[in-house]
Amino acid sequence: MSIEKRYILVKSRINNDAVKLLAVSKKQPISKIRQLYLLGHCTFGESYVQEAVEKIKTLSDLAIEWHFIGPIQSNKTKYLAQYFNWVQSVSSLKILSRLNKQRDPNRGKLNVLLQLKVGNEESKKGFNDNELLAICEKKEDFENICIRGLMSIPKPSDDYNVQLKQFSHCKDVFERMKAFVDVDTLSLGMSSDLEAAIASGSTMVRVGTDIFGKRE
Repeated sequence: MSIEKRYILVKSRINNDAVKLLAVSKKQPISKIRQLYLLGHCTFGESYVQEAVEKIKTLSDLAIEWHFIGPIQSNKTKYLAQYFNWVQSVSSLKILSRLNKQRDPNRGKLNVLLQLKVGNEESKKGFNDNELLAICEKKEDFENICIRGLMSIPKPSDDYNVQLKQFSHCKDVFERMKAFVDVDTLSLGMSSDLEAAIASGSTMVRVGTDIFGKRE
């Protein structure tokens, strides 16, 4: 199936103009990113710093909005601060502070989403509810950062009701953030659970393989 047909199918599943689609292009070739861009899509997500920076440089002729969505290593924050428009996977105060320090003020503020940890998966990074809200209270400490909302990757489940429960918790925390920060982005849902995410109030879904096909 062509990228165009896959893209149309994903858009039909979203079926909501208020929900933004982030095309996850990690491990996808430059040619496919250009192809999707020519279809009118300009928001792409990457998870591996070195791969992403190479793509950003190669595709500098395109007006792409680049989002970083992968795990963040402290020694890579300078590249995120330099090259990306958004960083969605901010999971610690240390990472947030480094991004703030390393962002060039002349580039404008770096848009970030705080990663909320849902459930008790030890392998998952992220803030708990109270930690996340405490950072929002201190937003003035980060002059080069704009906290736009939160993202989360709950434990996978094929049960729609379980998906709803997890996403609804994220939505609740997102609403509580509004007491401290003017947030507008709730990044929830991927290929397997985007319907439940949208039903729970997600404003952005992250989809890769269902658009591009299997990674090479």
